[in-house]
Amino acid sequence: MDNLDISLLMTLATYGGLAGLYLLVVPAVLLFYLKQRWNVATSIERLLIYSLVFVFFPGMLLLSPFLNFRPQRREI
Repeated sequence: MDNLDISLLMTLATYGGLAGLYLLVVPAVLLFYLKQRWNVATSIERLLIYSLVFVFFPGMLLLSPFLNFRPQRREI
């Protein structure tokens, strides 16, 4: 019985870690990379990045309300 509990906890921890990686970590890194390379990326780079955006789209939707990448206001 004790072995089953440890196995279940390890399985749940693995799934939780993979879910956190898929929904939070990789989309956040991808969004910050997009912010840095938005104006200078090559066409092949854009193709690869946008394919990753498609793969990690649920995480992008989850993070998008909290990240604001609009340009800063200019002082005149």
